[in-house]
Amino acid sequence: MSKSRAEAAAGAPGIILRYLQEQNRPYSAQDVFGNLQKEHGLGKAAVVKALDQLAQEGKIKEKTYGKQKIYFADQDQFDAVSDADLHSLDAKIAALTAKVQSLQQSCRHMEAELKELTNALTTPEMQKEIQELKSECARYTERLKNIKAATNHITPEEKEEVSGEAGGCLCRSGVNMRCTDGRGSSLQVYKNRQKYCKEWRKRKRMTTELCDAILEGYPKSKKQFFVSDTCSYSPGIFAQRTPSFLSLPHRRKSG
Repeated sequence: MSKSRAEAAAGAPGIILRYLQEQNRPYSAQDVFGNLQKEHGLGKAAVVKALDQLAQEGKIKEKTYGKQKIYFADQDQFDAVSDADLHSLDAKIAALTAKVQSLQQSCRHMEAELKELTNALTTPEMQKEIQELKSECARYTERLKNIKAATNHITPEEKEEVSGEAGGCLCRSGVNMRCTDGRGSSLQVYKNRQKYCKEWRKRKRMTTELCDAILEGYPKSKKQFFVSDTCSYSPGIFAQRTPSFLSLPHRRKSG
């Protein structure tokens, strides 16, 4: 046993007696140890020994409940308390309890306010944010000004009557997407493209699901399955989000 622990054990009876008299409530040896160990460094064996010593000397009272012993201060050393004193103490307890609740409520409000202020921007950060927003607004204003000043706008009539010089686009899947040749509307081209893209995505999904179902029971790897003689499917066909053969032809600029 270290010197400090030995000194604490020697002074344990006095420390425990003073503690029980101040608290004036029953405690078990484990309760006394838990309450005094951190502050005074008392070991459990020293606490049990001191409690038994104080009980034998008659300085505290001891009661046994089953296998557990309860220790408390000798009540004969305290003055008798009248009913009026008890009522006064009850009133003080009620007042102090209300005060504690009020302080706890105030603490919760202050904690919420502190959290809100902590998450908010500081004045320099807010000034920096305002400056960045002003710069961004200035860039967009300049961009909008340039767009309005441009002379090559496409009117709605021109958009509807865009003529393409390509007579038709024969895609690799064999689907003929007829483009405008000056007599038709380019709107039909866009409609055809949407139609065939939708069909392409549908076939891509069906093919992928079919291959996944086959690969569940296929004894070889996925790569070997695709290069086998029994499979004519090429994953590269569906690697693109939109196949190149469904892309619209670009309009040539007149020289």
